[in-house]
Amino acid sequence: MADGRRGDPRMWRRGLFVAMCAVLLAVVMLVHSHIPNTIGNLGSLIETFLPWLGLLVPVLLLLALVRRSPTALIALLLPSLVWLNLFGGQLSDKTATGGDLTVATHNVNADNPDPVGTARDVAASGADVLALEELTASAVPTYEKALASTYPYHSVEGTVGVWSKYPLTDVRSVDIKLGWTRAMRATVTAPAGQVGVYVAHLPSVRVKMEAGFTARQRDKSADALGEAISHEPLKNVVLLGDLNGTMNDRALNAVTSQMRSTQGAAGNGLGFSWPASFPMARIDQIMVRGAKPESSWTLPQTASDHLPIAARVKVATEG
Repeated sequence: MADGRRGDPRMWRRGLFVAMCAVLLAVVMLVHSHIPNTIGNLGSLIETFLPWLGLLVPVLLLLALVRRSPTALIALLLPSLVWLNLFGGQLSDKTATGGDLTVATHNVNADNPDPVGTARDVAASGADVLALEELTASAVPTYEKALASTYPYHSVEGTVGVWSKYPLTDVRSVDIKLGWTRAMRATVTAPAGQVGVYVAHLPSVRVKMEAGFTARQRDKSADALGEAISHEPLKNVVLLGDLNGTMNDRALNAVTSQMRSTQGAAGNGLGFSWPASFPMARIDQIMVRGAKPESSWTLPQTASDHLPIAARVKVATEG
């Protein structure tokens, strides 16, 4: 008869397993950057899908309610607060008006069945500078023809390219230690000033049962890209591309430590971009140094397996 009455000490012992799971979830999210990558790049794997760990909170909440466990309910405050601390700020709308340069990037997919439609869709974004990744040699003429009326200036290096409404100079490939070209840099002379634009497509990663999160080549290329950007002399720098990694992934520190994500600074929501059919992670990125992000958004789906993304930035005055 005493069980379930207010003040019964036994009710605090109900749901202890659920409570422990809640505490463990909070700890994983809190110390994710310290989870080692020595075994299957576990740390990077968790960081790639870190926002989705929040879905475990309502699952544990349901279990706590079924068990009628006040202990578990109290414990659930921990992962809830940690998740809100990590991602709550991204749920608010931080977009602002203003800016003087609109940029966009899109991994168009080498197997894209409709390159003309894809080119038309991304050009409709109004971007002044457009970066495309995963270009095939056979598809490049199609994109060039489809984008020619909107962008009088363009350059393609390997499998990446940049299209611009403003003149391009000092165009060159960037060595990201792959043996073939998947990164480039160009100076865009916009009305507000010169901007160093980098376009990159870092190597893909895979999740394998026997090897975990295989990302060694991606990590090596990220270090090389970060090194190249660190030597960029222009004050305003924009990085556009498919980095096959999120801003939370410590493997991209060589890049993320010196640049700001436009989505994190001026976006609305988490801005997931891949896979297009059911976006689960933002592996396509727009980052800036010097320039100020004013707004950042995801564009409508094309025939690619990635969503295109765009941002508007304010170019900082030189000097």
